Amino acid sequence: MTYPADPAQRLAEAPATERAVWEALGTVEDPELPVSVVDLGLVYDVELEDGAVTVSITLTYAGCPARDLILEDVTDAVETVAAVDTVEVDLVYSPAWSPARITERGRKALTEFGLAVPEEGPAAEGCH
Repeated sequence: MTYPADPAQRLAEAPATERAVWEALGTVEDPELPVSVVDLGLVYDVELEDGAVTVSITLTYAGCPARDLILEDVTDAVETVAAVDTVEVDLVYSPAWSPARITERGRKALTEFGLAVPEEGPAAEGCH
C-alpha cells in the first residue's frame, strides 16, 4: 500500500510561505504520540490569502479530549511563520480520519513507539 505523501515532498515547488506553514505544522506533535499532526494525517488542507492562513484539520475521533490543545498548538505553530498575519483553524470531520491517512514516516514513528498501526478502518476507541 502507498501511504499519503509527505506534504513537504508534495510542496517542494510550492510558494515559500505555503512550505513554511506546512513545515511549522510538522513541528506540532500529537499530545499522546511521538508523531506530528501532519504525519498522523490530521491536516487536510492549508489555504493562504494575503497573510491569512486557514488550516483544515480533523481529529482521530470527534470526542478527542486533546482537541483544544491540538487546535491551540496548530495556531501557535502557524503564527511563527513570518508572512502569516492571521490563522484560522477549521475543524472538520468529513471525510472522517482513518489510519490510512498516516504517512510512512508517521507509521515508522508509531511502530518505534510500540504501536501496531492498522492499514485501514475506524479509529480505535479514545483518541488513539
